[in-house]
Amino acid sequence: MHGFAYRNGSLHCEDVDLQSLAESHGTPLYVYSAGTIRDHYRRLDQALEGVDHEVAYAVKANSNLSVLRLLADEGAGFDIVSGGELFRVIEAGGEPARCTFAGVGKTRREIEYALEQGIYSFNVESEAELRYLDQVAGELGVTAPAAVRVNPNVDARTHKYISTGKSENKFGVDFEQIADLYARAAKDLPNVRLRGIQMHIGSQLTSIQPFIEAVEKVAPLAARLRDEHGIEFWSIGGGIGIIYQDCLRSGTIDWWDEKSEQDRPLTLDEYGRELVPRLRDLGLRILLEPGRCIAGNAGVLLTTCLYEKKGSAKTFKIVDAGMNDLIRPALYEGYHEIVPLREPGAERLKVDVVGPICESGDFFCQDHELPDFQPGEAVALMSSGAYGFVMASNYNTRPMPAEVLVDGDKASVIRKRQTLEDLVAAER
Repeated sequence: MHGFAYRNGSLHCEDVDLQSLAESHGTPLYVYSAGTIRDHYRRLDQALEGVDHEVAYAVKANSNLSVLRLLADEGAGFDIVSGGELFRVIEAGGEPARCTFAGVGKTRREIEYALEQGIYSFNVESEAELRYLDQVAGELGVTAPAAVRVNPNVDARTHKYISTGKSENKFGVDFEQIADLYARAAKDLPNVRLRGIQMHIGSQLTSIQPFIEAVEKVAPLAARLRDEHGIEFWSIGGGIGIIYQDCLRSGTIDWWDEKSEQDRPLTLDEYGRELVPRLRDLGLRILLEPGRCIAGNAGVLLTTCLYEKKGSAKTFKIVDAGMNDLIRPALYEGYHEIVPLREPGAERLKVDVVGPICESGDFFCQDHELPDFQPGEAVALMSSGAYGFVMASNYNTRPMPAEVLVDGDKASVIRKRQTLEDLVAAER
């Protein structure tokens, strides 16, 4: 479910007309639905009812302070991958003691900062990192809580750039090496407390089967580490996929009825129904690290059509947002449904929707049949709430877009649009 729908011919985010936001704040413009973020967090939390758990939101998906505050108020923990993300969580009112710190390349400065703030656990990605963590903690005279990330060598069946759980990926320690590593750490690393174990097999998974396979493979290992080393938690990662196609229909009964059993997307209820029985009797606290499934369908990127160019081979709709604003299509062929802000008729046209960046890869779709929007009209790139603004850049010296959070009938600017002066303020 999400908060975007046509009302009286105009696309709304909750109770706010998106056309009015485009006119008031300009485009490109990110708009997020607070109600959708809350709803997705609560649904996932409820899906894991019956097992001791915590939903630790993956900050990298959308790190705006207002989004983090919204989730902190809901009771979320946080999965962070940098010292900067820890700083953001603290600034937003989140608790460091409910943060787990992942990532393969933590620096000394980041480790020291996280230890000083008292995070819940470091999710360690190699033996070298675990030994360095012990060294830094010893020099500071503290004990570092840690969990090693196990790589279960499970195929997530997702895009190769967001697959993280196979042996050829850079993440984690091979499954076969984990037990011996914990034994060595318990013996040789006095400044590390082995608090848990962690895994994460990939992002945008639309089938329950890879989750089941990974949980069933790692569960006996987790139980062994519980018995031998007294670990208290198992972080099973995130990766639940979202709907990128037919977004405006995905919350309706007829859309679901049209789907065959194998074509229906993974739901949070199914996720919980399949995994809770496999986790309930382990006696471990279960951590989840969702990002996209909470924020992805909660956001859109508004952009205005500048020109139409008809060539001998293609028709191009040139818009004012570019790959610097939303890089997913250029980076790994990510799809975003494109819909006009005014409800369209039946007429459709095969087009490429492209941005102003001087790169051939600067496109949002190619050879797609879309409603025939005209120059001056604004459209929405749906499902842009995760891995949208957080991956934006100033490439081509373009200012970052503004961000707006809608809550009911209230719309608040939660990040001002960058100015040209902002772009060079730190330069000499």
